[in-house]
Amino acid sequence: MGIHTETRGYAHPPAIGWWSALLPFSIFLAAASLVPTMASGGRIDLALDWIPSLGVSLSLAIDGLSLLFVMIISLVGTAVYVFAGEYLGSHPKLKWFYVLISIFMLAMLGLVLMDNLLAMFVFWELTTLSSYLLIGFENERPEARYNARQALLVTGAGGLALLVGILLLGHIAGSYSIADLIPQADVIRSHPLYLPVLVLIFAGAFTKSAQFPFHFWLPNAMAAPTPISAFLHSATMVKAGIYLLARLHPVLGCTPVWMQTLVTIGGITALWGAILAIGQEDLKRMLAYTTVMALGIMTMFLGGRSTPTLTAAVTFLMVHALYKSALFMIVGTLDYQTGTRLLTQIGGLWRTMPITAVATAAAALSMAGFPLFFGFIGKEIMYKGALTEEMFPQFATLAALVSNALMTSVTGIFFLQVFTGPLKAPSGRPAEAGVAMWIGPLVLGFLGVIFGLFPDWVGRHMVEPAVQAFYPKAEDIHLKIFYGFNDPLLLSALTLALGVIGYAGRQRLRKASGLIKQNQPITGSQIYDRMLYMTSALAVVHTRLVQNGSLQRYLSVILFSVVAGVGATLLTNGVVVRLPLNVVLDAAVIEILLCLLMFLALMVLLLAGSSLLALCALGVIGAGCAMIFLWNGAPDAALTQLLVETLTMIIVANVLLRLPAMTPHLSKPSRLLFNAGIALAAGTVVTLLLLASIAGHLDRSITSYYETLSVVKANGRNIVNVILVDFRSFDTMGEIIVVAVAGIAGVALIRRRRSCDPSS
Repeated sequence: MGIHTETRGYAHPPAIGWWSALLPFSIFLAAASLVPTMASGGRIDLALDWIPSLGVSLSLAIDGLSLLFVMIISLVGTAVYVFAGEYLGSHPKLKWFYVLISIFMLAMLGLVLMDNLLAMFVFWELTTLSSYLLIGFENERPEARYNARQALLVTGAGGLALLVGILLLGHIAGSYSIADLIPQADVIRSHPLYLPVLVLIFAGAFTKSAQFPFHFWLPNAMAAPTPISAFLHSATMVKAGIYLLARLHPVLGCTPVWMQTLVTIGGITALWGAILAIGQEDLKRMLAYTTVMALGIMTMFLGGRSTPTLTAAVTFLMVHALYKSALFMIVGTLDYQTGTRLLTQIGGLWRTMPITAVATAAAALSMAGFPLFFGFIGKEIMYKGALTEEMFPQFATLAALVSNALMTSVTGIFFLQVFTGPLKAPSGRPAEAGVAMWIGPLVLGFLGVIFGLFPDWVGRHMVEPAVQAFYPKAEDIHLKIFYGFNDPLLLSALTLALGVIGYAGRQRLRKASGLIKQNQPITGSQIYDRMLYMTSALAVVHTRLVQNGSLQRYLSVILFSVVAGVGATLLTNGVVVRLPLNVVLDAAVIEILLCLLMFLALMVLLLAGSSLLALCALGVIGAGCAMIFLWNGAPDAALTQLLVETLTMIIVANVLLRLPAMTPHLSKPSRLLFNAGIALAAGTVVTLLLLASIAGHLDRSITSYYETLSVVKANGRNIVNVILVDFRSFDTMGEIIVVAVAGIAGVALIRRRRSCDPSS
């Protein structure tokens, strides 16, 4: 078949699903108790300092928008927890699954509740990491590992862009609190960094919410078990980008570039997702592409700045979460009971799985936008919003109409082909699944019916507080079953008619979808693979050039970096360099003799034929430096220098005595010239740097700081010692650890070499 059918046939479900569901269900009940408070315009703020020096606090903000997300996450989470208990049954990693999905759920809750952008980013990345582990849950399968890595790299790259955008936003406004950013919205929008910030924020949101051209990772992530798909890709993770766009709408929105980008990218994503959805044979991938379509619709309407457009985005978010999570779990049930989720291999299942059929009908009719279902209310609002779009209203209306019509056709294919007609299933005559597998889809599906029958209550208590949380100018929102005979109703009727026509001609539509998919000049997955290949090839080239095992190459790279970086800085910053001729002329005879001695030692070092002689010459240079320090009244520095030189001599001499004798190595003339050139360049740069330091004005404030506090804070009068032991104690400890580790590694290398060399 070319696709994977998830493992089935585990032992009878344990009660772990029901018990585990108490966590999300308790959160849902707590959130539901806050609905009246939010409906009356309330807001709850809780703040706890985390990293005050960086302006980061764990500040919770519960308003209509965050509460709506919390309710969706916890409600769908409850259904998924129960469903997974039976679906995964006695899977060997079932407990690990609940650990991971609980981490993910709590990360999502933290994401939507944080008012501080940096704290929110921490939870954002936590969702990325936990979703990576969830998508690759069955890591023994190469497909699962590949798709998990793809999701991680795509969303992780977007997360890095988002972090830079957040930092720039904080730089502009001087705060990372969203509540503080909103009053400064005009300043932010007029700032020269506004466009870079917008691009970076969009990169984070678009990758997370699978917008074109980053949409490819979402259908591929369907390698995850169905409970994970139902939770991550219908109600939570992929909506994090939608949440971010809504949350930052009052800060960054309402500008032409904001509206043009979101309407265009959202519209293209919606159309592309709908076109590809109808051509899928695998039910799970079909739902994945319809999720791409839905995310595009929400993004498109978040590009508006009127009550109808933003109401459409929030309403459709609720509609989609309810029916899509139910349908994902239903696909899992079908796969579990029949052994396949391919359209061509199943049919007529209503006879043997009537409860699943009813739940599917409730959810699917809401997805199709049939009257009296919540999906119908969502489509009415959607068309009203599209017609009032300020930016490209014709394109928005057309994109919504075509996408919705194709969704109606997909609904017909999904429901009628699976549940009507003659009974057909690879497993013979499948039976109804256990209650844990149908209760969640049934409840979520019928919530779509209940919300459709009482839309005004939903509008006043859930949609309106959510919209007003990020668009305070929003007018009163009244959702109705029937708004009268108007253009949105006409478009809704046209959608259903086109959907029915599309279902009748589904074979041609599916064939056309397949041709479009096959004739793409290049796909997102192919671009991803090529970039991954190029990155690997670049890493190989870099390793061969830089990390090739040659110590000479390593030293050359380090010196070249110093020369290029420091030298360029000296040249471009106009650093003044003055020769201290007075110091040279006033030098004592002993200083001149010491310098001559050190120069002679340097010549010996360069020409030495043995490593021990070179080490002795190096020691003479160090000792000469110590003597100059002493002559100029710096006994502490001289003593330190002598101790370091002595210790270095002892250690290195011990090492050299255990190494083979140094053999003459004749380098090519070009290599010698290169070495001489880079050595002279490094020496020249260091000399210029020292001369520039002498010529410049020394900042005495640091010296005064240590002079004042060395006794008071560290009870020491030797400032150098106090700095090393107290003020820089962690740095010193780190340096000691590095030296110790390097010594241990050196001993290990020597032992290994001796063990490999029989002659030693």
